[in-house]
Amino acid sequence: ENGPRLLVVAEQAKIFSHRGGNVTLPCKFYHEHTSTAGSGTHKIRVKWTKLTYDYLKEVDVFVAMGHHRKSYGSYQGRVSLRESSENDASLVITNIKLEDYGRYKCEVIEGLEDDTAVVTLNLEGVVFPYSPRLGRYNLNFHEAQRACAEQDSVMASFDQLYDAWRSGLDWCNAGWLSDGSVQYPITKPREPCGGRNTVPGVRNYGFWDKDKSHYDVFCFTSNFNGRFYYLIHPTKLTYDEAVQACLKDGSQIAKVGQIFAAWKLLGYDRCDAGWLADGSVRYPISRPRKRCSPSEAAVRFVGFPDKKHKLYGVYCFRAYN
Repeated sequence: ENGPRLLVVAEQAKIFSHRGGNVTLPCKFYHEHTSTAGSGTHKIRVKWTKLTYDYLKEVDVFVAMGHHRKSYGSYQGRVSLRESSENDASLVITNIKLEDYGRYKCEVIEGLEDDTAVVTLNLEGVVFPYSPRLGRYNLNFHEAQRACAEQDSVMASFDQLYDAWRSGLDWCNAGWLSDGSVQYPITKPREPCGGRNTVPGVRNYGFWDKDKSHYDVFCFTSNFNGRFYYLIHPTKLTYDEAVQACLKDGSQIAKVGQIFAAWKLLGYDRCDAGWLADGSVRYPISRPRKRCSPSEAAVRFVGFPDKKHKLYGVYCFRAYN
């Protein structure tokens, strides 16, 4: 009882990275009133977990004790301890995935003593609203998750949507977030969106039945390891012709998440409307000008045209090996 107390600290509470990158989540442990890392009488056990939105469940990431190491789930083969010193429990994550975003807990256990520290991993990226060809408010929570995954993205968190709102995102349709809530960001209050006299903010509909309730969804994507481009083709194309044209060019038809990432993170700008993988037609404008989104930089949405008869260009994506 009179021995030194175990302390666990994170030198930084937030770490920033991007998809495909490598990152170190800092964590070190000490004994209060001493300069030593451990007492030597017990083996040190280090456990990293990822915190979930309900704060009652945790996802195992990595455990180390002595020479034993174990990683879990999608983290297998991608996580290790830095161990730059005897008291370093920092976690190294390689080849970061979109799903890695979130809060991580570093727990150090020695005998009957233990302590924890929490580190948030933020990813550079873009939040975008999404609804399918069926139209507005047609996705339950699980369908919304799949819709984002199909468009090279994941369901956005509240923090990601809030940051996007602070950066100017304004969208009147309510959408699912990863914690199961339904919300929407308003920067310009108006009658159809909560009223003209309300204050700007992220409007919260609360939590709804994940199976029976239907809304749009806010997705999050980050940079990609590949090339996004508008295919120069002698003629306009139907949807099926667009798919084949990209394949013939050694690529695939681009996804909605990829056009948003290219626009937001790379400044991609093109005034030509083109097919995307979900059957929608869009074009990215980074430099507003006459006839090309004159009022704002945006990914302009043309719609879901008739795939068999309407003719447009196409945006392709070629992944790097």
